Amino acid sequence: MRDRLAETSTRFVRTHEAARLLGLSPRTLEKYRCHGSGPTFRKLGGRVVYAIDDLDAWADQAACRSTSDPRYVEARAAGRTETSPRIVPHLSQHR
Repeated sequence: MRDRLAETSTRFVRTHEAARLLGLSPRTLEKYRCHGSGPTFRKLGGRVVYAIDDLDAWADQAACRSTSDPRYVEARAAGRTETSPRIVPHLSQHR
């Protein structure tokens, strides 16, 4: 009975462990979460957790056979958003 329960139960990991499993930094995974381009996550008791199966599925979506694979461009752009250029005031304006 215990083995059957273990097979059907979902294992959840926190952000740091999920990032380690994916080979990403925790901050990158947090950014992906904000942009909506990362793996599916859940908020349980105020904590963000990821199911191992969701991490595997997200990584599988980025699988490519070559750089000409259409999914390669999508995978490379994950987490990037279009932003306006940063305006840096000229130093003479502050004198």
